[in-house]
Amino acid sequence: MIPMKRGGGGGSVLFTASACTAIGGLGSHCYAMTKYGIVGLARNLASELGRHGVRVNCVSPSGVVTTGVGGGGRVKSEAEVAEVEAFFSEVGNLKGRNLTVDDVARAALFLASDEARYVSGVNLLVDGGFSTVNPSMLNAMQIG
Repeated sequence: MIPMKRGGGGGSVLFTASACTAIGGLGSHCYAMTKYGIVGLARNLASELGRHGVRVNCVSPSGVVTTGVGGGGRVKSEAEVAEVEAFFSEVGNLKGRNLTVDDVARAALFLASDEARYVSGVNLLVDGGFSTVNPSMLNAMQIG
């Protein structure tokens, strides 16, 4: 980042945070605090480095279900992954879809690319609209 700053040639700094920065209760207090800290750092850096042409953004995905290490350091089986994916596919805003590693990578590539040359200080939520919908309200409207 410092060579980009000195040379005035611009550049892009990209952080990974979490959808918990838009929805309370998605993680532990410690997890949420660190992710909010990342977003705050990114916004301050965007303010400071913008005069040097350096863009600073965050990509904040919701949960990506993989067979990797899960909660408690336990590896999830394919069956467990399928079960969790089925649940999120049903309760998510974009029905029948699940967030993948590729979805997050594409969002990150966009923010780092020249296509986003005038985007700085943004926390891009990659959550399929989950953070914009209140499922309790939708359920109440369907009941009534």
